[in-house]
Amino acid sequence: MKKANNKKMSDDLRSEYDLSKLKGGVRGKYAKRFQQGTNLVLLSPDVAEYFPDEQSVNAALRSLVSIAKTELHRAN
Repeated sequence: MKKANNKKMSDDLRSEYDLSKLKGGVRGKYAKRFQQGTNLVLLSPDVAEYFPDEQSVNAALRSLVSIAKTELHRAN
């Protein structure tokens, strides 16, 4: 059984934070997307300079998969 926490929490929020700007958040906004699963990959900076967006990365990877499949079929 947990003991009751009688300590008072200190307010360490900086005074320059404007709490009025924090209103309007939506709880669970990305929950459905998260449940579908994600596959994030961090590209090295030297590689990332050749890909301006996710569409270009996907196109390059699809090309590579296509080439790899073609090479596998010829080998057999």
